[in-house]
Amino acid sequence: MKNIKLEIDDCLINASLAISDKDRQKGLTNRLFLDDNSGMLFVFEEPDILSFWMKNTPIPLSIAFINSTGEILNIEEMIPFDESKRKSKANAMFALEMNKGWFLKNKIQPGSTVKGIERYSEPESVGLSELSKIIRETLYL
Repeated sequence: MKNIKLEIDDCLINASLAISDKDRQKGLTNRLFLDDNSGMLFVFEEPDILSFWMKNTPIPLSIAFINSTGEILNIEEMIPFDESKRKSKANAMFALEMNKGWFLKNKIQPGSTVKGIERYSEPESVGLSELSKIIRETLYL
């Protein structure tokens, strides 16, 4: 799985990229530890109401739902092994999972902008062949 660098305000993040269905389904399940300032960015093909749960995920997380322009829509707290769903409050294209409390600790809240996701946010602007190339590079590098 490829890692990318993200930035929110002055906070730098090293995020694993979950862009395929398989990677999105696996997410951070069965992980026992997540480094400081590390997380997982889930990328979806088009904006929609996103829904996440914590089945088989033993570490407490916070999740930020992000729209196609990089704006954080809402942040939810996730409880280990909890199967109840946390949803985006509006159509989102990304979800960023971090250690529980990371957003609060860094004073990041809805309305903040995530930088570094631009390459994945507007598939129609890059065209299908370019998007396919980006996905292949991401999955196989």
